[in-house]
Amino acid sequence: MPSSDPGCLVSTDWLNTHLSAPDVKVVDGSWHVPAAGRDPQAEFRDEHIPGTVFFDIEDISDSRSPLPHMAPSPEKFAARVRRLGLGDGNRIVVYDTSGMFSAARVWWLFRLMGHEDVAVLDGGLPKWKAEGRQLDDLPRAPRARHFTPRRDMTIIRDVTEVARAIKLGTEQVVDARSSGRFSGAEAEHRTGLRAGHIPGSKNVFYGDLLDYGVMKDPSALRAVFEQAGVDLDLPVITTCGSGVTAAILALALKRVGHKDWSLYDGSWCEWGSFEELPVATGDGA
Repeated sequence: MPSSDPGCLVSTDWLNTHLSAPDVKVVDGSWHVPAAGRDPQAEFRDEHIPGTVFFDIEDISDSRSPLPHMAPSPEKFAARVRRLGLGDGNRIVVYDTSGMFSAARVWWLFRLMGHEDVAVLDGGLPKWKAEGRQLDDLPRAPRARHFTPRRDMTIIRDVTEVARAIKLGTEQVVDARSSGRFSGAEAEHRTGLRAGHIPGSKNVFYGDLLDYGVMKDPSALRAVFEQAGVDLDLPVITTCGSGVTAAILALALKRVGHKDWSLYDGSWCEWGSFEELPVATGDGA
């Protein structure tokens, strides 16, 4: 998958050329915040890139957790993606209908489960449509394919690990939320959450890594992180509201060649709900 990092992004040109390749599987990983009032599955049924299957972030998650769309067990993930015809030997390309929003979360989930041959379609469906490329509304009945999960614990962090990291200073925490939410000036979208951020964390709004849904080039990405005070020679834990846009930061880190990154799956939905955990406000860490 040609890009600056073969495990990161593919262009619409690349996908258009390889769309009929038997090993390439395309996935619509669209998800929207509840307040948007959008139904990603209905939108998928109306139009999608030919041959695409829909990956439901809410369904393919840990239904036992009170937190939203937490990563599922390897067994559940394997069972769900097997039914979608996604498995060993596939080159998986994920897109979403926002340009780049939730597709990175699906990319991260596949990598978490040990499938490294996965990339995000740069610019997503909006770019594909703007270029006048083929769409269809045909349902698919994919043939089940075996998927072997191999959970990669190096790219996920839980609340205890994040708390330890900020106490010891062993890993940088970088928050993908807007500056208003990070500082606490804006209320959180979900009820019951305090406003503010994890003490000591840095703020890199995910939108600053994109130009109209297309990820910036590696040098520009590096500049965004460095301007926020992130040392790209040190380990990074990404976080956000519920673990979705944190994956965009992870994707950007992968693109610039950072090799020691992970994602805090519970993110602010977890941290902000526990009164015993410290919260900082304002622009500084």
